[in-house]
Amino acid sequence: MNSPHGGVADELPGVAPRLRDLRRRRGLTLEAAAQHAGLSPAHLSRLETGRRQPSLPMLLGLARIYGTTVSELLGEIAPERDAIVRGGRFEGAEADGWMYRQAGGSGRAMQALRVRVPYGTQGDLVRVHPGEEWLYVLAGRLRVSLGDTVHDLDPGDSAHFDSLTPHRIAAVDRDGSELLFVHTLLQSPAAELCLGSGIHRR
Repeated sequence: MNSPHGGVADELPGVAPRLRDLRRRRGLTLEAAAQHAGLSPAHLSRLETGRRQPSLPMLLGLARIYGTTVSELLGEIAPERDAIVRGGRFEGAEADGWMYRQAGGSGRAMQALRVRVPYGTQGDLVRVHPGEEWLYVLAGRLRVSLGDTVHDLDPGDSAHFDSLTPHRIAAVDRDGSELLFVHTLLQSPAAELCLGSGIHRR
């Protein structure tokens, strides 16, 4: 689904060829990479040619498969192993309505993002993938669905869960929500065997 405000492809035109180059560097065919990501080959082809804008969950899945981070995938490369990431104004990239910026260093086993979740975006998107996720609500109310349970989180609340649990994240209030989001980045080739479930819509 394309965001009415544009998307990653609009903000960073280099993402499409970068997706293709990373896939080829890993020695994956279009069909194999699409299967691991839970996408059709035609959909992945459209992402690689810039005819379709990737959502943040798609980028998370592809980054895991290609052994990189979303920030590096989008060309936001911080100095290697830099321990400090300055705050400043919230000027991040947009992915299918969500705004996010890097909140941690590159080349790490965990990826930290600061995320703005507008009301009504990606609320129907169910994610299932290997790893762990931790989030902390900074502003607004956030609805986190874990399996069959639904939790409304207020500022100061957090959640820490196994990413193989089907999960959804959505803003409760019309003003949206802002959160810190940390997830493990599985780069082991063996982890790719677990990625067939990919990203699903219910």
